[in-house]
Amino acid sequence: MNIKRKKQTLMARAVLLMLLVLWPLSGMCQRVLSLDSCRALALRNNKQMSVARVQQEVTSHLRQSARTQYLPKVNVVGGYLWTSREVSLLKDEQKSVLSNMGTTASSTLQNVLAPLVSQLPPPTQAKIVEDMGLFSGALNQVGQGIVDGFRTDTRNMFAGAVTVTQPVYMGGAIVAANKMADINEEMAANALEAKQQNTLFNIDHAYWQVVSLHHKQKLAESYVDLIKKLKGDVQKMIDSGVAIKGDGLSVGVRLNEAEIALMEVEDGLTLSKMLLCQLCGLPVDEKIMLTDEVNESMPTTLSVTDALNYDNNPGLKVLQNTVDLSRQTTNLLKAGNLPQVLLTGGYAFSNPNAFNGFEKKLAGFWNVGVMVRIPVWNWGDVKNKVRASKGATTIASLELAEARELIELQVKQGRFRVNEAYKKLEMAQANVANADENLRMANLGFKEGTVSFTTVMEAQTAWQLAQSKKIDAEIGVRLSQVELQKALGTLK
Repeated sequence: MNIKRKKQTLMARAVLLMLLVLWPLSGMCQRVLSLDSCRALALRNNKQMSVARVQQEVTSHLRQSARTQYLPKVNVVGGYLWTSREVSLLKDEQKSVLSNMGTTASSTLQNVLAPLVSQLPPPTQAKIVEDMGLFSGALNQVGQGIVDGFRTDTRNMFAGAVTVTQPVYMGGAIVAANKMADINEEMAANALEAKQQNTLFNIDHAYWQVVSLHHKQKLAESYVDLIKKLKGDVQKMIDSGVAIKGDGLSVGVRLNEAEIALMEVEDGLTLSKMLLCQLCGLPVDEKIMLTDEVNESMPTTLSVTDALNYDNNPGLKVLQNTVDLSRQTTNLLKAGNLPQVLLTGGYAFSNPNAFNGFEKKLAGFWNVGVMVRIPVWNWGDVKNKVRASKGATTIASLELAEARELIELQVKQGRFRVNEAYKKLEMAQANVANADENLRMANLGFKEGTVSFTTVMEAQTAWQLAQSKKIDAEIGVRLSQVELQKALGTLK
């Protein structure tokens, strides 16, 4: 039996190699997929994986943005303002007094000097009056110049500034924000890894489900062929008169049951291939063939570490990131009760300006300063927020501890299931060997006439059941190993 099985395996591999070589040249519509190619297609076409990748890019940009909070900020502001009235620094009465102060002074002097001037000769009086008029006009011009000098002309104003601010101490808020950005980026990477492992887990299940149903289809076909052969032999016995018609009907009922089981397996195989195509991002009606379908026995060896180290589990990493993020949130809130210091500097300009009186031109000045903000009283707002954040950290820590216990349980159960699956496979292989020998002996006895056809049917049923159990055991080994790898976080 071992020699026969080896020959069948070599023949199956040769058929697979021939299909892989001739398939691109034969114009066939069927696509040949291996487990690795199915995994690659699923990872490339899975929508949730794409979302996780974009989310990772988003967190990377946010981290880069958080780094800029350490650097100085430069801003330029400017504006224009039109007003219906201009600002006046002098009252209307003051403007009138200044504009006419020459006339007022001249009139006062004339009243004071009138008695003296009247005693002078007429030409001298005329000269004095003329000089007083010139003095009055000149003084009026001086007064008007003062009024004009105090005019602001603020109906059309232009102003702007270039400011530079450099944080010096922000109570640890910038440091906490940057650490939160780093944690968010790491969390996004861990979430991507978790979705990747879930995708691989689902694709492995779907892949081996198809392989299992394909082997069960071949088994069902072989079982149908065995019963058909038995039915032919029983019909010959009926024709010879050594068996009755009821015996043929019994075999016919068994044949109908086998054909129904074959149809159910074929339908399940079609649906399973549809699911596999959907997970791979292929059209659900795509004709596919899996490389492990042609192997007589499915591979059951897989590299799984004996250690129970589950720190690589991405789910635990995400929960740990949640705890760290909550702690940094507390530090960020604490900064609300601490002083903040900023350095400021820049250049401000305006038109009109007041640096040399009020001038109708653009001018400005440089400035440097320090800004300090010290919280004094906020009615316990920050304190209550900090307490709430610490409570959230405690909740996240408890959830992490609980998840750790569950993952530890899953790992231990997974290890147990792997060992159990290998034991079931060994027993199934032994049962197959016994069923093969039992069927061979039943067929030999039936030919020699020492056993009845019912014994042959029972042997066939036992053979079919043993082969089906062997297929289930082989699939069980693969899936138990995949489940253990997922729990350990090593599914790649």
